[in-house]
Amino acid sequence: MALHNLEKPENSTFKKKRVGRGQGSGMGKTASRGSNGQKSRTGYSRKRGFEGGQQPLQRRLPKVGFTTKIVKPYVININKLTKVAELEEITLENIKKVHKIQSSVVKIKLIGNGAKNLTSKIKDDRVITSGK
Repeated sequence: MALHNLEKPENSTFKKKRVGRGQGSGMGKTASRGSNGQKSRTGYSRKRGFEGGQQPLQRRLPKVGFTTKIVKPYVININKLTKVAELEEITLENIKKVHKIQSSVVKIKLIGNGAKNLTSKIKDDRVITSGK
């Protein structure tokens, strides 16, 4: 059985400073906390990011870092845009021919009084109606 040296190496530890233990220690009276004030009191802690009443940096900068993955459909009211209701086959491409839509649009939702009746004409799963 091998014996190990359990003693700490020389100069590996040092004594903690004992503050507030008399003038002779060099850290007496105010215990190296300066003069009076909130910072010199026991239990003082400042909020993280506090800047002395100035608006903190994390509140001055805009929020960033989240974009939703849910795609909201482009809504078309067929009461106002009757050309869509008159199409024989309702697909995303056919609607883009009749009505000017941005190229970024991926889903279309048809709303209005006659939207439920158009479900039989819809041949594209990217086009939905308000009716079930």
